[in-house]
Amino acid sequence: MRVERPPYILIALLLGGGGYLLLRNFRLLPEADLAPYAPLILILLGVQLLLRGDWGISWAAQAFGITRGTVRAASLEAYSGELDVKVRALRREGRLIAGSYTARSRPDLAVRGETARLTMQRGRTWLFSLADWEIGLARDLPWNVLVSAFLGEIEMDLRGIPINRAELGTGFGDIRIVLPELVGQGVRALSTFGNVTIAVPEGCAATVRIRRKPFARLQVDERYFMRLADDLYATLNYAEAERVTYAEMGSTFGTLRLVSVQAGQV
Repeated sequence: MRVERPPYILIALLLGGGGYLLLRNFRLLPEADLAPYAPLILILLGVQLLLRGDWGISWAAQAFGITRGTVRAASLEAYSGELDVKVRALRREGRLIAGSYTARSRPDLAVRGETARLTMQRGRTWLFSLADWEIGLARDLPWNVLVSAFLGEIEMDLRGIPINRAELGTGFGDIRIVLPELVGQGVRALSTFGNVTIAVPEGCAATVRIRRKPFARLQVDERYFMRLADDLYATLNYAEAERVTYAEMGSTFGTLRLVSVQAGQV
């Protein structure tokens, strides 16, 4: 686990403020009005947030990594609240999961037999800890993924990861997911106010069911998808494919987008 050094701006602010209060308590400094300095304090806090992604000293994102061991299957449950979540495939072998997390939200690992269950919860972190979660998953074992956010956004590139089932949901945040080539039960992405984008890799056969409410909007790239029914679209090559990826997407007030993504494109 790696903890980054806090910026000198915040250190100077804390030491200066503490020194002032100490001298004032011993009446070594005259009474002073600090109200005019409030904008400066806000600017320093803004710089701290820009440089570190957090307002706290030790609350910024910290790196983590968990070795795979003898695990043959795994599940990830992440409840991020207002934090953004990014998920991708790991490049290095030998690890089950790796990435960065907000302080006190390191994944909990429970292993039963050859199945691992990892849980991350926003509720365990400090209120003003705002560092986002970046998660990398092993490529060589099947995953069940459940990610839920309220204000935060979810961005997942599942190419190269065997997915048995993936459930994504947000209240206000947007969802963008690149479908994997191997899916068991399917992928579902739902949002209340946010936009939902499903990107199908070039050459991948997929069918996508649309769960659109009356106030939602739909955008489909008709160069790559055809309409099978009122709420069902498919890639042009789905009929000839031996294996077809199934996905569902829905929104109450947002925009639903169904697009194609080329190999290597993010």
